[in-house]
Amino acid sequence: MEKIKIAKIVNAVGLKGEVKVYNYSDVRERFEELDEIIISGKKQESVKKILNVRYQGNMVILSLEGIDDRNKAEAVKDFDVYITEDDLKELPEDTFYVRDLIGMKVIDEGEYGEIGTLKDVLQNTSQDVYVVRTAEGRDVLIPAVKDFIRSVDQEKGVITTTLIPGFIDEGPEA
Repeated sequence: MEKIKIAKIVNAVGLKGEVKVYNYSDVRERFEELDEIIISGKKQESVKKILNVRYQGNMVILSLEGIDDRNKAEAVKDFDVYITEDDLKELPEDTFYVRDLIGMKVIDEGEYGEIGTLKDVLQNTSQDVYVVRTAEGRDVLIPAVKDFIRSVDQEKGVITTTLIPGFIDEGPEA
């Protein structure tokens, strides 16, 4: 079964073995819905039951089974946190996991035709931004808003856009 990385343990908290976790998900309460997680790092991997979840600012603080003192918590610092596909939440219509979009062909209904392949999705901005790698090896950034993204067909592996003329600057001739 495939593992999905959702967070990273960034530090120990206090003396009782709690760990501070940087959550990659946009759902802060994600850990409250889980019974267990997989932690992996330093050539070690283990399944840990979640005993308690609390918050410190926008960081998640976890108590995990088997990690009951500061030394054990410090030993898992920089470990990645994973869940399995079974733990993924059902998404609303027209919402997709980034991992399912990566590698899809991006085409434009207008003047650009086939633009390239979706390489990444930037999520640290006011709206998601699709990073599309062109056949020439350039990266094109397309805001993931309804004005530009017309449809996402997962079965065909195609994202259809409608871009305004001049949106993709061809740049100077080489």
